[in-house]
Amino acid sequence: MSPDPAARPKDGARRLSHARVLDVDPLLEDPKTRIVVCCGAGGVGKTTTAAALGLRAAERGRKVVVLTIDPARRLAQSMGIDSLDNTPRRVKGVDDSAGGELHAMMLDMKRTFDEIVEAHADPGRAAAILGNPFYQSLSAGFAGTQEYMAMEKLGQLRGRDEWDLIVVDTPPSRSALDFLDAPKRLGSFLDGKLIRVLLAPAKVGGRAGMKFLNVGMSMMTGVLGKVLGGPFLKDVQTFVAAMDSMFGGFRTRADATYKLLQAPGTAFLVVAAPERDALREAAYFVERLAAEDMPLAGLVLNRVHGSGADRLSAERALAAAENLEDPRIVDQTGGKAGVRNSTDTHGSSQAPESPAESSASEPPASESSAPDSSAPEASPTPSPEGDVPDADTPERSVDQLASGLLRLHAERMHLLAREQRTRDRFTARHPEVAVTEVAALPGDVHDLAGLRDIGARLATGEPELPESDV
Repeated sequence: MSPDPAARPKDGARRLSHARVLDVDPLLEDPKTRIVVCCGAGGVGKTTTAAALGLRAAERGRKVVVLTIDPARRLAQSMGIDSLDNTPRRVKGVDDSAGGELHAMMLDMKRTFDEIVEAHADPGRAAAILGNPFYQSLSAGFAGTQEYMAMEKLGQLRGRDEWDLIVVDTPPSRSALDFLDAPKRLGSFLDGKLIRVLLAPAKVGGRAGMKFLNVGMSMMTGVLGKVLGGPFLKDVQTFVAAMDSMFGGFRTRADATYKLLQAPGTAFLVVAAPERDALREAAYFVERLAAEDMPLAGLVLNRVHGSGADRLSAERALAAAENLEDPRIVDQTGGKAGVRNSTDTHGSSQAPESPAESSASEPPASESSAPDSSAPEASPTPSPEGDVPDADTPERSVDQLASGLLRLHAERMHLLAREQRTRDRFTARHPEVAVTEVAALPGDVHDLAGLRDIGARLATGEPELPESDV
């Protein structure tokens, strides 16, 4: 079980002092939670977060399916599955002692579109649609089709009522808002003037329709034919005529899925990195969810950097590094104070005497008012005790290594300070949003153990876990 949130380390409390802390486990274990949508900008770790949440929920007794739209297939690899497709596949190696199951699938955009056609058209019309060149282009790459099909697949999974929990990894879009906008965009396309014009001849029917097309819209089709090409225009007209009976179904299902996303059983998790652009995108999405009355569970702040030596500030680390690189800058004992208080002139080649040597060898004031011209000049070579180690000596090599580590630590402290400022700006703007943090790991997650570790970090809200919990 995860540690008690009330017993979190002080460091975590400092990082999240201005934000509510998101408790992930109660959300996943609540039987009323049926859909968790992980959304956010591209490249912030949505796929890994979705997989880790699914695994954690399954090992707490829920029957879970994770729907990913990640073409890199990292989810399949981390779950030990050769490949994912449009059919949910059970993940092996999950601790099912609590009675839970984990299934995973990857959206096949074209196959989902084909399934819709096959389910809502008679065999003859379905074959005509599936073989239509315009349909093949539309189903494979029309702007917004992937996001729309993700919502279609979500509606299908929820309608089967086979799963306790559906975790959705939203498409890697340019903007996180595309997932919400896609159904409306496709509906606008299907309701557009061009579609209605192309559909008009089919509604009139037969030769009358062709006559209507040739006479009433000859100028328009002539222009379209020049722009689009005659064969392409014909493919579009054939597609529109075949899809006429299905257009209303697309809009109806899109509206139903949209309402499903607004239902109390749905929880949105916005995933972001502690970077300015990512958190700006997250802020826009939080505001959009509020405007659309969609339930926001909180923010997952991913790839947060930390340090176990944050008591050493960047300034002190840099000062220590400079001291090691050139001991004459900041002396380990008296520093520059002895040089400043010395009677030696700047640039003298004579090494300053220690206070003890000075007091032992200094003659009375009456005898030392003038230098002894017969005394030999001081040697320009420092004594062995005052030598600075050469660069190739073991002592100097250790100093150089320590200096490099101190400078790396200073850079890490600057990074931590920058991330903290970025987080503070977000939490000050949205104090109502609960936040949980996940550490920046040295590499990608490749197996269930890695996903389990991420899930534990999500649940505790701490980037760093005790060694026994990892």
